[in-house]
Amino acid sequence: MPASVAYLFDRITVNPIQCGGRPCIRGMRIRVIDILELLAAGLNFEQIIEELPDLGLNDLKAALMYAVQKLDK
Repeated sequence: MPASVAYLFDRITVNPIQCGGRPCIRGMRIRVIDILELLAAGLNFEQIIEELPDLGLNDLKAALMYAVQKLDK
């Protein structure tokens, strides 16, 4: 993984007592899977940020990179 995207993983948190231990964005109750489902439903990054204003562009990139890393095993 390039160092230029490695910092994105700092945005992904896993807490066993929050959201059933599923990966979330920056300790919020917004799960990585929530972002992936919104993308799959056809929303673009701007629309997701509009729906969830606590998120930023790097949060969305982090969710995608996290999914890539998990699937590439």
